[in-house]
Amino acid sequence: MSETVAPRPSNWNLPNALTLLRIVMVPFFIWAFVADGGAYGPLRWLAVVLFVVAIYTDKLDGDIARARGLITSFGKIADPIADKLLIGSALIMLSATCELWWWVTILMLVREVGITLLRFVVIRYGVMAASKGGKLKTVMQTVAIFVFLLPLTPANDWLGILALVVMLAALAVTLVTGADYLIKAGQLVRSGRGGNGKTSNTAQG
Repeated sequence: MSETVAPRPSNWNLPNALTLLRIVMVPFFIWAFVADGGAYGPLRWLAVVLFVVAIYTDKLDGDIARARGLITSFGKIADPIADKLLIGSALIMLSATCELWWWVTILMLVREVGITLLRFVVIRYGVMAASKGGKLKTVMQTVAIFVFLLPLTPANDWLGILALVVMLAALAVTLVTGADYLIKAGQLVRSGRGGNGKTSNTAQG
């Protein structure tokens, strides 16, 4: 008696649509930030709102995907990329306006781009989903960027210090989780090369 195999969810679903929406919002976020010109006016507030809405779609698409069983390989790849585009653009904009040290942005971007490329390198052996540490890293980066983006930050020393402390903590978690992903990628490759040459489809996180 054969077992019934559950059909794989289609890539055309609401969580993936929200992920694509987040990607589309990135250029508008950049425009609002640049158009403000450092004046910390209405356009800066618009950039903050766009950033918050985009980040919320990240939580929303994950909740819907898990609740409705709509987790797909496309979503596992596209979701982290959407996060990196949004967070990466925010970091670059903050450094370009001298609000954040460039070395912090560079270290974070090198880690993010490196791990994204690594996902594609090892995809033949399986999909590396976001780990709990990676999700914590994203939350900490998000909080730090949000505080940095607030037009109130330049006028409040304590808020600026808080933003810097959270950002440096996020940097530490970013680097540690990057090393963890390297280890998991190695395990995934070794697992995929075993088992009579068959690749593994198990997602690692």
